[in-house]
Amino acid sequence: MCRNIKKLRFEDRMPADEEMRLAALQYVRKVSGYRKPSRANEAAFEQAVTAVADATRALLEGLELRKTANTVQ
Repeated sequence: MCRNIKKLRFEDRMPADEEMRLAALQYVRKVSGYRKPSRANEAAFEQAVTAVADATRALLEGLELRKTANTVQ
């Protein structure tokens, strides 16, 4: 599922808010089955996108990256 969502963990930077939002939007679309929700479901859809983007940021901020041989110190 969601094979097209790109990796957002980079060694040299945090992903931009827009990158996280687009990944969250793609995930919510996949899970909900809606490309664009009806007006009745729009608020729940947008709330889910925001929650997934927030959870993504929390996850990435909490990860500790191991230094690799290619990492410049």
